[in-house]
Amino acid sequence: MTDAATRAAELLAEHRNSIDRLDAILVYTLGERFKHTQAVGRLKAEHDLPPSDPAREAAQIARLEELARAADLDPEFAKKFLAFIIQEVIKHHEQHQK
Repeated sequence: MTDAATRAAELLAEHRNSIDRLDAILVYTLGERFKHTQAVGRLKAEHDLPPSDPAREAAQIARLEELARAADLDPEFAKKFLAFIIQEVIKHHEQHQK
């Protein structure tokens, strides 16, 4: 390999190592988040509250859009990501209602 190709391979490995660390952070962060949303689901079930809270969800989406802009992340992607998470949370909350 040439010096340029060797350096490119080293940079690629560094980027991939960073990506792997960040993936682990995302997974553990989501795990922690879902522990809290499960607790919220149990509380809602105990107090006969609806599984979804459209006002809270709208506020969270707006908040996440702002965070995405600040982080130089596509706000539409962030909205889709949060929508997916909210969908999963509501599904869990509905399970607690049963």
